[in-house]
Parts: sequence; C-alpha cells; structure tokens
Amino acid sequence: MTDISCEYSCETAAQTLEWIHAIIRFIEPYSSLMEAHVVNFFKDRLWEAVDKEWMDCLSQESVENLLLIPCGVIQDHWPASLKRFLITLKSLSYRRNQVDLQTKFPGLRVDSLNGVLIQGMNLKKQHEVEILSAIVSFITKSVGAQVIIDVGAGQGYLSQVLSFQYHHSVVSVDASSHHGRITDARSERIRKHYAAQIRKSGSGHMNLKIPKTVTCEVSSINVLKLICRMPLFKVEEDKLQRHEIDVRKPDFVSAAVDESSFVLAGLHACGDLSVTMIKTFVELDNIKAVVSIGCCYNLLSEDKSMDASSQSGFPMSSGIRSAGLSLGKCSRDLACQSAERWRNLKEDSGLHNFDLHAFRAAFQMVLHSHYPEVLVTCPSIGRQGKAMRRQQQRRILHSSFNKNSGDGIGSKLDKFGSCDKSSTCESATCEAKFRHFENFTLSGLQHLHLQLLQDTDIYEIWKENEPFMEFIGPYWSLRAAMGSLLETLILLDRLLFLQEQGIALKTFMLPLFDPSLSPRNLAIIAMKN
Repeated sequence: MTDISCEYSCETAAQTLEWIHAIIRFIEPYSSLMEAHVVNFFKDRLWEAVDKEWMDCLSQESVENLLLIPCGVIQDHWPASLKRFLITLKSLSYRRNQVDLQTKFPGLRVDSLNGVLIQGMNLKKQHEVEILSAIVSFITKSVGAQVIIDVGAGQGYLSQVLSFQYHHSVVSVDASSHHGRITDARSERIRKHYAAQIRKSGSGHMNLKIPKTVTCEVSSINVLKLICRMPLFKVEEDKLQRHEIDVRKPDFVSAAVDESSFVLAGLHACGDLSVTMIKTFVELDNIKAVVSIGCCYNLLSEDKSMDASSQSGFPMSSGIRSAGLSLGKCSRDLACQSAERWRNLKEDSGLHNFDLHAFRAAFQMVLHSHYPEVLVTCPSIGRQGKAMRRQQQRRILHSSFNKNSGDGIGSKLDKFGSCDKSSTCESATCEAKFRHFENFTLSGLQHLHLQLLQDTDIYEIWKENEPFMEFIGPYWSLRAAMGSLLETLILLDRLLFLQEQGIALKTFMLPLFDPSLSPRNLAIIAMKN
C-alpha cells in the first residue's frame, strides 16, 4: 500500500500558474469521468468509458480499499497505469493535513471556548470556530483593523466568539433574517452571562461588545462596500443592533461613510460569496485582510468568456481565463466531494452508499423506459437515500424475505432462488437488494407525483442492470478521487487572482483544521502590507 503527497508550490504567481497548468493538462483526458452524471450510470453505460483493466481489477477489490482511493491510497497489485493515475492525481492535489499553526502564526494563542459560547455547536463547529476565531483575531491585530465582518455568518457562532472572547467589533452578515434573529437572541443570552460574571467578580463596569447583525443578500461587491460604509459602531457597542437591507431597491447605497478599517472573514461562505469577499478586499483600501474558507462549489457561477470584468465565481484569474478552461456543474459538484468522508466510512456504510447509487441509476432506467417525458426535465427525487439509511439503522435485515407476500412481487422474488450459491450475490442478498430497490422506486415515483404504470416491470429492470452493479463502487471511487484535485484548482484560481493584482499583498493558502473533523479546511488568507 502506497501513500502519495503533493509536490507543487503556490508561493508565487508563477508557481501557482505552473501548478494550474499541470492540473489542466492532467484532467483533460478524464473529462468524461468528471462531467458524468452518475444517475445515468446504467443508461449511458458509464463504466465503459473507463479503462477496462482498471474496472476489472477494482471490481474485485475490497470495499475498504475502494474507499481509500479518493485519499490517494493505492495497492501494489493494481495495474501500473492505474497507479500512475492516482499518484499523479494526488501529487497535483493540495495537502489537507492541518498546518502547524504556531509555525505559520508565531505567537498565536488558541483559547478553548467556554460552555456558554459553544452552546448549539457540534464538535466539528467547535473545532472550526475555536481555531478560526483565534486566527482572525491574530490577523486583525496584526493589520491594525478596527472591525471584523463575518460574511455568511449563519447563526453567528464565529461572530460571537470574536466579540465576547476576543473583544473585537464584529458585523455579522447573513442573507437569512431567521439567522439574524437567532444571532441576536443568542448574543443577548451570552451578554447576560458575561455581565453576571462581571458583577459577581466585582471588577466594575466592563464594556461588552456584541456583534451587529446585518441581514442582506451579498449578491455583489457593492453590497459589501455598503456594509463597510455603514456607521454601525456609532452607538453603544453593548447594545443589540440589527439592520435589514433590500439590495433590490435603487437607493440601498447609503451616503454615510465609516472610516474604519476592516477584516473580512468567512467560514464556509457558500458559492460566489467567497469570491465576492476576495474581490471586495482587492477593491477597497480600508479592507486590510481577508480570511476565506469556501464551500458549495456547485453553487459557483461560471463564465466561459475572456472578459476580465466578469463577476462570475469561476474563473477569477487571468491565468485560467487565458487557458479557456470550463468546468461545468458536474465537475463543480465533484469538487465538493470529501476524501476524508470516504476514508472514515465503515465497510457496511460504504456498501450501502454504493447500493444507493445503484438504486438511483436503476431508477433512472425506470424513468427512461416508462416516463421519458419526465426524464428530459432532469428530475430530482430528494434525499431518498438518507431516509433509507435511517430505516436501515432502525432494523436488522432478515436473511430472507417472505416470498409469498400479497403484493404481487413475491413470485418475482422467487426467481432469485435460482441464484448460484457460489456467485458473489447469494439469494438472500439479491432479494434484499431488490426489495430495497423496489421501495426506492415507489418512493421516487411518489416524490415526482407519478403513478406506477401497470406495465412497469421493476424486477425486469433490476435484473437487466444488476450484473453491472459491481462497477458502481470502482467508478464512484475513481470519480470521487478527482474531487480534491478540482477543489485545488478552484482555490488556486482564487489565490492566483490575488497574486495577479500587482499590489503589495501577503497571500497564502493553508489547511487550518483537522481534516478528520472538518474536511473542507483550506483557507485563503491575504493581507495588505
């Protein structure tokens, strides 16, 4: 078993561009793998587009080893061409192991969060907020900024730690008014706790800083510019203050000007939001730093033109624009895949995930055969797999089913009795999988408000496609392995955009979190000198 590490650098624009070009050259032959819509696995016979030697080898591989493929772990007995593919892919992907924070930020102190601040946070969120708040505070002090703007703040966890624990003036920005109300209510509870502690200690009056909440959709750079101009801290900092901005109104730009300097911070700011943060940082002199951890690359807007003034989320840099690269939605979806998530799956969970992909692909064949007018609309059937996982956890599957049930399916299930016991699928397993597929199909049709047609033979469709199920796991694992590389490409594009600006900037990309807790851990950080 071999593990592989990255061999490229992005310290300068030239190095970053070299890395980007290497990725573009590598992915070009595998465009069909990246752009595939896996629901069409059976319909388009997607496995046939992959090297036959690879598929034959991996179809015999253990689930455990398949789940390690996205992390770049290879086996010695695999074909040489497959090993070269994974070694090269891994060498082009940015390392995700958490950086030594003290080495990168000398003097940084990461304080533990108290029980009041962590209320409502899961372990993942605690880990992220604890580290990111310390880094944002450290950078804010380093650049001498007065105000932090938490972009895409959600329920305000990061904002509140920066305010109450690190004593910064913070503006919490989110598109959801519901989140704004939750942030305010939570901030008030935290304020009361700290005020009571101050009274008990007899330390006298202490001015507590409370995040100011702004509810608006940050749809453009102009919106963030407006927020930077709003005199939010002209009133007492220990008072709640919430603003709702309708960017659709032509007079939404305020004439008031705040001369403060700012740091923009975003913890998993979705889609174009991270891009807007970076562009606003470049345009406004009084924004001294940006700390951006992106996510939801599937929501990125994309522009294939060479127009440098384009406001699209990808590409940002002139380097990628000049290369004429276009990703497309399926590739951006793939960039959201987490290799660590696959590594941490147990064998049963991995098998179940592969089965769900097979069920969805086989359901596509049901639509293709009997509901072609629906298929052309690219229907979504919701999270059927999530519901099935919950059901599976609540019960232990019996080794066999009652073949004489009165729903008319029993006679079809009897056909599984002829399964060869030496085959990879014994009769009980075949029955169980078909039963799950039947339930999946009926649930999917119900979600699409469709009736099961009388001539729909669910069993026949399953029987026709079941022999190719063994290729689902290998195909999905190979495709998922491309995810970290595509995320690397998207983030290098953002980094290169900053490096191309021709102004004195300190820019770098770092994995801030433990990837086993927070796989989406790459931060782009830029500071003006």
